[in-house]
Amino acid sequence: MSRPAGSTRNGKTALVLAGVAAGMVGLAFASVPLYQLFCQVTGFGGTTQRAESPPAQAGVIASNRVITVRFNADTAGSLPWQFRPQQTAVRVKVGEESLAFYEARNTSKAPVTGTATFNVTPLKAGQYFVKVECFCFTEQRLAPGKSIDMPVSFYIDPAILKDRNLDDVKTITLSYTFYRAEDDGKKPVGETAKAGKAGAAKK
Repeated sequence: MSRPAGSTRNGKTALVLAGVAAGMVGLAFASVPLYQLFCQVTGFGGTTQRAESPPAQAGVIASNRVITVRFNADTAGSLPWQFRPQQTAVRVKVGEESLAFYEARNTSKAPVTGTATFNVTPLKAGQYFVKVECFCFTEQRLAPGKSIDMPVSFYIDPAILKDRNLDDVKTITLSYTFYRAEDDGKKPVGETAKAGKAGAAKK
């Protein structure tokens, strides 16, 4: 007895969708940095927003809400760097711009290029955490023994005050993870690609 045509089509569609889903999961686990870059571009998974400057009315809006922002730093095993925040935490008023610094040092005997990914926890706060300046997506080329100071300028969007789902958020953690750049070893010694405002290398 033959199966209805509609049933056959539905079965094929389900099979294709299952294959696509499995492929995406496999890709995510095979390339963690790629998955994190996807999150940062789409805003998925607690990633932050970007802006050229904080809102002009921030000082008025921010007077009654203060949030503690903590800083975390991780380094992939393939990257021979020491990477840390220069401050554990800061208390910021909602809407007011704040500045923090991270430091990276190359502990190896060869030049190494690294690039950072990031996220914010709790995840639901990511859409309200706005970075004005940061070193994410900026490749840093460090000579042996050299270090670099990297600033992060940010503010918490005043729109968080209208989101009742965020009323319980007292602390936000900003985390960065540095990975070895895929094209590491192809750049001249001493070159820092796309350095921009990310900081200056030092001894």
